Amino acid sequence: MNKIPGLDFENFIGRKVDLIYVDTRGKFSQRRVDLYAIRNGKARVFDFNKRGFRTLAIERILAIQAVKPVAVG
Repeated sequence: MNKIPGLDFENFIGRKVDLIYVDTRGKFSQRRVDLYAIRNGKARVFDFNKRGFRTLAIERILAIQAVKPVAVG
């Protein structure tokens, strides 16, 4: 299942997003990631804080918001 009520993850594929995630131990974290793919209830992301790729369970993502681009110049 790739949907949680109120969250349409497909709209965020290919974008930089901030998300709130709860791990299997119940620890909450805020993460800034590039969302690459969603398949079989999992999101494949590049986590900027951890500087690496991660696979996150969709049902553990509590909130997601696109990062607005910053104009330079």
